[in-house]
Amino acid sequence: MDKWIGAVVAVAILGVVAWLMIRSWRRRTTRDAVLSAYPLPQELPAPAFETEVLYVATTPAHQPLERLAVTGLAFRGAARIEVSSAGLVLRVAGEAPTWVPADRLVGAGEATYVIDRGVEPEGLVALTWIARTSDAEQPAPHVDSYLRARYPGDSARIIAAVQDIAAAHVASRPETQQESEASDD
Repeated sequence: MDKWIGAVVAVAILGVVAWLMIRSWRRRTTRDAVLSAYPLPQELPAPAFETEVLYVATTPAHQPLERLAVTGLAFRGAARIEVSSAGLVLRVAGEAPTWVPADRLVGAGEATYVIDRGVEPEGLVALTWIARTSDAEQPAPHVDSYLRARYPGDSARIIAAVQDIAAAHVASRPETQQESEASDD
């Protein structure tokens, strides 16, 4: 009889934990339903850099312990990143491709931990970008997407490729050029 009571209590505890997990995920997906990546363009330039990665998570910027359920980036999985002058495409297995235009990329850097994943120092790549929001009243939030490079040296190459295109839209030339200051007139 005592074995049955213990089994019933164990099943009840597992049921409550499962129910809480499902409830929590539903609330998260409802909360984050307004966030998404950008629509994939019909034509993309050839990637300047591409490699295989493990997609880990997307979080609000500088909050690595708060997961976001952004469409296409809600679940961890094997992925491929393609960086071109126009932006980057992240293709997570089983998800729709995620597109981030170059003008929405803020930068990239190294990270050591994110929700449910801790690695050696600087073992993750954090891509900071401005998410698309369907709520016109809500400002577009900055988010961090974390990747783990599969091959040695790829982390530095991903960071360099993203920094190159993220910096390109910041350092644009003025449309009207006045007389050059370096002129010998």
